[in-house]
Amino acid sequence: MMDFSLKNAVYYHYNKFPPKNLNYSRFIEELLKATDSLARFDQMLKNMHNNEILLAPLRNQEAVISSRIEGTISTMDEILQYEADDDGTSNITNVRSDVIETILYQRALKNAQKALIDGYELSTSFIKQMHHQLLYLGRGASKSPGEFKNEQNYLADKIRKTIQFVPISPEKLNDGLDTLMSYLKESPDPILVKTALMHLEFEALHPFQDGNGRIGRMLITLFLWKSKVISEPHFYISGYLEENKDLYIDTMRKVSDKDNWEEWIRFFLIAVENQAIKNLEIAEKIQNLYEEMKGAFAETLSSKWSVSALDFIFTNPVFRNSKFTSSAGIPAPTAAKFTKKLIDAGYLLSKQESSGRRPALYSFEPLMKLVRI
Repeated sequence: MMDFSLKNAVYYHYNKFPPKNLNYSRFIEELLKATDSLARFDQMLKNMHNNEILLAPLRNQEAVISSRIEGTISTMDEILQYEADDDGTSNITNVRSDVIETILYQRALKNAQKALIDGYELSTSFIKQMHHQLLYLGRGASKSPGEFKNEQNYLADKIRKTIQFVPISPEKLNDGLDTLMSYLKESPDPILVKTALMHLEFEALHPFQDGNGRIGRMLITLFLWKSKVISEPHFYISGYLEENKDLYIDTMRKVSDKDNWEEWIRFFLIAVENQAIKNLEIAEKIQNLYEEMKGAFAETLSSKWSVSALDFIFTNPVFRNSKFTSSAGIPAPTAAKFTKKLIDAGYLLSKQESSGRRPALYSFEPLMKLVRI
């Protein structure tokens, strides 16, 4: 970074976290709106009888968007095609590096959610384990996966060759993380305010050599869920943050530069409100599609396996027949008949013809059209 200018760099806000005497009047309206929107989204989650099946696509969508904020470009189709071919033994390094990074994000988030269900607590060691899973393959493998930084890091504009932000120094990092964890456990602030400040502080600490933004955005979902603000870990916010990336980064920098804590909290709450409304719309469309397809599959397939087929295809909207048979528990001849009937009815699109020992690849287009980004 020696060739980069520090002229307009903003430095970490030493001894100012957590902020004292927040002026709630500057964001109380946004807090109420965000709380209401999130409650309506969560009510829909509670009403879904199988939200893991229906909302798995949103986790994939979050992985694609959160990675895109960091300049990693992949598509839902690429991610789902990899999942279709993954039998647990396939070599993830055979795919594009951007796709690897997005798949690792999706897996790290899913594994973190499972670990919290199993009783683990959000802690620095938990976050290090998340980071290890995020970066252990591909480009991230050389960026000390699972280890906190031991050298000063920077956030830079590589085009202009200027350093925008200097995070906390490595010597002060453990103290900063301890303060953050204590704040999360002990502060009486409303959960949404705590979530806003947690995300801001984690990004300002920038504890890892790489992957800080992605881990920081995962923590939003995990903390809201662990705090019981949402009943299931299916609230993802990266869509709004990507659409407003410059404002997102600038508002964070202004906290360290100008002590503008309330403006950051206000921005974050607006993001929660907008994303909750959008997520609710997408989730309702997915649920409505599921109900519509339940009848359509029953009529098209005329089989006791029709709901099993539907649940598999919603969870794996891009798939090969071999996995259809093994994962859905449907006999191989029946699965083959199902795919033919669903193609003829216009529900499945053949993406790759069968070749040698490799089965054909199919896409469930009614769902893919809702979740492609």
